[in-house]
Amino acid sequence: MQAMGALLQALWLPMLPAPVIGLLLLLALLVLLRRIPDWLEQAAAALLSYLPLMLAIPATGILLGGDVLLAQLPAIGAGLLVSLVLCIPLCGVLMQRLMAGPRDDD
Repeated sequence: MQAMGALLQALWLPMLPAPVIGLLLLLALLVLLRRIPDWLEQAAAALLSYLPLMLAIPATGILLGGDVLLAQLPAIGAGLLVSLVLCIPLCGVLMQRLMAGPRDDD
């Protein structure tokens, strides 16, 4: 999906990063399938054990770039607050719809 995202980025969407396009393509595939394929579940399980390793690089950047972060603290705080206000209700609505299950009236 990331390779397809890179192709789409090169052809039509230069303003979006290729990994973001790839994730959106993966989300669309999962919505269409309405299940998680076995190959994807196996790959995710294998990568999950390496998650702490993937967080080490951003943590190092935070420690080394502390002065830059402090200078941008108001913008970071505003961004976090806006994302919190938008994401919590959205997650609640999505959870209610997912727990209700598929409807047969379509």
